[in-house]
Amino acid sequence: MRSLLRIAPCILAAAAWAKPPNLVLIMADDLGPEWISCYGAEGIETPNIDKLAEGGMRFRNAYSMPQCTPTRVTLLTGQYPFRHGWTNHWDVPRWGAGAHFDPELNITPARLLRDAGYATAIAGKWQINDFRVQPKILFRHGFDEWSVWTGGEGGNPASNERYWDPYVYTNKAQSRTYHGQFGPDIFNDFLVDFVRRNKEQPMLLYYPMALTHGPLVGTPHEPFADTPIEKHKAMVRYTDYLVGRLVKAFDDAGIRKHTIVFFTTDNGTSRRIRGRLNGRLIEGGKARLTENGPRQPFIVNGPGMVPGGLETDELTDFSDLLPTFCELAGAPLPAGTQLDGRSIAKLLLGKQQTGPRDWILAMGFGAATLDGRGVRGAKDYAPRVIRDKRYKIHVHDGKVRELYDLQRDAGETNNLLKSEVPEHRKALRKLLGVAETLPARDARPRYKPLPAQPWDVTLEQSRRR
Repeated sequence: MRSLLRIAPCILAAAAWAKPPNLVLIMADDLGPEWISCYGAEGIETPNIDKLAEGGMRFRNAYSMPQCTPTRVTLLTGQYPFRHGWTNHWDVPRWGAGAHFDPELNITPARLLRDAGYATAIAGKWQINDFRVQPKILFRHGFDEWSVWTGGEGGNPASNERYWDPYVYTNKAQSRTYHGQFGPDIFNDFLVDFVRRNKEQPMLLYYPMALTHGPLVGTPHEPFADTPIEKHKAMVRYTDYLVGRLVKAFDDAGIRKHTIVFFTTDNGTSRRIRGRLNGRLIEGGKARLTENGPRQPFIVNGPGMVPGGLETDELTDFSDLLPTFCELAGAPLPAGTQLDGRSIAKLLLGKQQTGPRDWILAMGFGAATLDGRGVRGAKDYAPRVIRDKRYKIHVHDGKVRELYDLQRDAGETNNLLKSEVPEHRKALRKLLGVAETLPARDARPRYKPLPAQPWDVTLEQSRRR
């Protein structure tokens, strides 16, 4: 794969289109780059994902948040957790407490693009609303159709299943168990059918996959996988298979050349799973702020639109997705909303050779908590990391505690905070300057509390967790 930094500027003859492109965001769950072979993963093959990279653009420096809820709300709102308030994980269907992702106070790309004429769909995992309490909430968030795991609902053991005998919520039926079926197949089948039925108009597909989050299971292709690592590898391979199957649906519909596919993951791999990446043993980094937590595979493929076979060290993080989608779709940005994200559309289309960012950020891990006012972050100032293409700082309680040179120390073992080397001091001043521009206190999640439910976590229970 060629490097974007070593080629002449690319001119795309097909950069303009008669109608907006289809946009597909595929986001695997709990899967770091050490499990994607085009990133240098060893002992695993992901040919369909690799094919997207071979024909598109692969980012080396892309950040999610380190954990589920902060990542999902960040990509939906275009805001960092210190602004939207979900700095820590809160499993809404399981814990409730009146908390939810409130459409009256938060925007999503689906709403913006549906207003611009897109057909919109979601399949997989949402987990930031309780569908029992808000049965039409996904429509209010901008999705025309949906097929999603409910999340583990408090007081409903059947809902814990997302793989075999899954508990699934659709726009055509109430939530129920699909006996003898594999949840990821249900979600994928739904999207394939949605593509077939909506091929005459632009589409936005949001595909937050259930795979490869635990529990570790055998798959339809490898039902007899036995050990935890064998099951994990089977789940990675099935993730790759489903990615290929969805991309093929656009080929079969004759609209692949009018479709831009994004592939990424929501955070690092579960800590109990280890993989090898370019000769290094990588421990799963979920809920960590070291690079194995927020640094994700990020691939963008759009034949005739996105230059192919390119690798870039330009910076992006998940706050960029909303403004990027709006620019690609020709949809207006949300009025009156302060965004942290920057559109990378021109970079993706080959119209610019550099991205708009000098730094990216990730923050927050662990569970949120309750107080007398509702759900809040575990601290008033969540731990965070800020990095550029080479250097990275860790900030705790408003103070920089660590500085690393990622080019020479990818494992973050040599803290340079006290180094007197001029280049290190310059990097520290730059990144500290960024940190000082950010709010000194994190916002609280924005929502109007829902009525109390029997399964809600109480203030006392939250303190014990």
